[in-house]
Amino acid sequence: MQRSRIALFVLSVLAGSVILTGCDQAVEQSQASAPQAVPVGVVTLKSQSLTLKKELPGRISAFQIAEIRPQVSGIVQSRLFVEGRQVEQGQALYQINPATFEADLAASEAAVARAQASIASSKSKASRYSELLKIKAVSQQDFDEADATYKQANAELLTAKAQLKSAQINLDYSHVSSPISGQISKSSVTVGALVSANQTMALATVTQLDPIYVDLTQSSNELTQLKKAIASGALSVDSTSQADVELMMEDGSVYSHKGTLQFSEVTVDPSTGSVTLRAKFPNPEKLLLPGMYARASIIEGVKADAILVPQRGVSRNSKGEPTVMVASKEGIAESRVLKIDRSVGASWLVTAGLSEGDQLIVEGLQKIRPGAPVNPSEVQSSGTAGKAQ
Repeated sequence: MQRSRIALFVLSVLAGSVILTGCDQAVEQSQASAPQAVPVGVVTLKSQSLTLKKELPGRISAFQIAEIRPQVSGIVQSRLFVEGRQVEQGQALYQINPATFEADLAASEAAVARAQASIASSKSKASRYSELLKIKAVSQQDFDEADATYKQANAELLTAKAQLKSAQINLDYSHVSSPISGQISKSSVTVGALVSANQTMALATVTQLDPIYVDLTQSSNELTQLKKAIASGALSVDSTSQADVELMMEDGSVYSHKGTLQFSEVTVDPSTGSVTLRAKFPNPEKLLLPGMYARASIIEGVKADAILVPQRGVSRNSKGEPTVMVASKEGIAESRVLKIDRSVGASWLVTAGLSEGDQLIVEGLQKIRPGAPVNPSEVQSSGTAGKAQ
């Protein structure tokens, strides 16, 4: 009997140890099957004030252009400028032979003198007849004729003075001068050439290069969206810098002088669907020449609550939509579909899909999928802030 009790005790102890061993193994298997949180690098998003800029293509055009044409006919007697040099407003450029115009001026002066003498004689006669009429020494008809002769002499004097003025103008026009200051082109005529009044061919062209215009083109759709954004309050206007324009040269360098936006056309070009904007730039070094291609950056407005997302954290789904992975407060990876406005340096400007405080996953993306537990840690963001292109 004693041996039976001892055997039963031993069997119960062995059974208990087997049960405990089985429980430990079950716990270990359960722990092994539970997913482990994957360490990922995140950037905590913050809203910021962002100046939005738009780069537009354009062409450079002269501030003023004057085509020099003669206003009287004659032989070019001399050329009074050096081709390609700077000329000033009112500077004489050509001298047309003035002999004919000087003779016309002298004849007009003589006509004025003759008319003035005729006035003196007719005035004296009209005055005498006026006195004689009072005593009935002359008839009313004689007085009327004398008075008409006096008035006709006055009219002839006015005509002579007008002819004298016209002769003086023609003589002045024989000195062909520049109406503006600027750089003059090569001459299309030489000394001895016959020119005629208002001819089609210009003698030369004067172009004012400082300041200078840059004519930019912007899509009418973009302009409409910009006006809507400003009207809705999504963008605000910075009056101190709104008119500033930055110019990029053909070689990619930035022009050293900033320009100002002058105006925007009120009509849309039906062939291109674009609107022309004109900016004015100083050009003291004459680096900008009419016809050159350029790109200019204009300020659209200021977005007060802009969200910038590093481009390395953005991918595309099968539909081509931009997507990101976000670490939720519970430590779970979530997928978000974004709406992107434009690039800002190494970041995207996001208009929908993310908000301030979201933890954007930028490192370890290849190790996770939506719904997976993650262990986020903050990393340094390389986003660009302040201004957007």
